[in-house]
Amino acid sequence: MKPLMSFAAALVVFAAPALADDDLMRVEAQGDVPSVMDALVAAVEGAGATIFARVDHAEGAQGAGMELAPAQVLIFGNPKLGTQAMQADPEAGLFLPMKVLVYAKDGQTWLVYQDPEEMLEDLAGIDDDAAYLDQMAAALQKLTAAAAGG
Repeated sequence: MKPLMSFAAALVVFAAPALADDDLMRVEAQGDVPSVMDALVAAVEGAGATIFARVDHAEGAQGAGMELAPAQVLIFGNPKLGTQAMQADPEAGLFLPMKVLVYAKDGQTWLVYQDPEEMLEDLAGIDDDAAYLDQMAAALQKLTAAAAGG
């Protein structure tokens, strides 16, 4: 009986991190990584946000003589929202501007981003009920839904 209890305890310990990723929001997308990323760029620009960078991880891997499935990150923000978070706690600047990853895995394209409230929750100056957190979350949801197509 003792080995069974040990196995059960180990299963709980090792399974917990896999279940604890609720701060990552995943959106299934239609199309390949470049076309989904192009749609995300168009949605972000259409919303009036600022695009700071588009990073192609697969291109970087290729430059290092390695292979990687298509994966790109868009770094963008809206100073009207991000500035409020940084006024509340300057360390929010470590997490801002926002980032959305578009990647392909097993024949499917995904958009993934971190929930703003979860992302900033460890900062002392950030109030969990701050309106800008809800606005950031709503914007990310709207932008990724537009890029996902379908």
